Amino acid sequence: MVKAGPHRGASKPRVAILISGRGSNMVALVEAAKADDFPAEIAVVISNRADAAGLARAVKEGVPTVTIESKSFGKDRAAFEEKLQSALEDHRVELICLGGFMRLFTAEFVQAWYGKMLNIHPSLLPSFPGLDPHGQALSAGVKVSGATVHFVTPETDAGPIVMQGVVEVRDDDTPDTLSERILTIEHQIYPNALRLLARGKLRLDGAVCRLTDEADAAGSLISPRPAKE
Repeated sequence: MVKAGPHRGASKPRVAILISGRGSNMVALVEAAKADDFPAEIAVVISNRADAAGLARAVKEGVPTVTIESKSFGKDRAAFEEKLQSALEDHRVELICLGGFMRLFTAEFVQAWYGKMLNIHPSLLPSFPGLDPHGQALSAGVKVSGATVHFVTPETDAGPIVMQGVVEVRDDDTPDTLSERILTIEHQIYPNALRLLARGKLRLDGAVCRLTDEADAAGSLISPRPAKE
C-alpha cells in the first residue's frame, strides 16, 4: 500500500500542468488554485506544442509557461522526457496534472512520477478508453457517461481511478453535445481530485486508489429515471 501525493512540507506542493491544445482543464485548475484554501500551487504550464492555445490563456492568468516542442524529438521519447524533467526540476514541481497532453511517456518516466501524476479522460473508465470515447459511448447505447481522473500508468487510460463524475446520455446526443456536457463535469472533478492528492488523502492499494478518510456514499444515479405510476 502506497500513500500518494507530495512529500509534506510547510508550503503548498507545486503543480505542473501539461497541455497540447486549448487547455480548458488547465484553466479550471488554475481558477480553483486561486482560492486561499486550495492546497496546491500551479507553478508552471508546459506544452509540447508552441501553437497550443492554452499557453496564451496561462500567460493571461499569470502562470509561467514552458514550451518543449516534441515534434523535433520524433520517436525519441526518452530525449523529450529529459528536457521535460529538467523543466520540472527548474520549477520545483512535486505533482503533475495532464490536461489534454497528447504525448505518450516511457515506462521509466511514469514510474518516476507514479502516485504524483494525474490525468483526466472523458469517459467512465475502464469503459471507452483511448480515442473517440463519446462516439464509443453512443455506439454502445449506454445511459450514463462521464469523466474519470486517474493516476498515470504506462498503459493508456488504465491507472488507478481517483474520481469520477457522471452525466446522463440523451437519446438525441451527438458526440459533440455529449462532450460539451461532460466537459462541465471534468472542470468540477479535476480540481477536487487534485485537492485530495495535494492534501495526502489518497492511498494506492495495488491497482485501486482509496481515500485515507472514508466518506459516506452520497447516493446513487438511475438513468433513465424510473417512470411515474
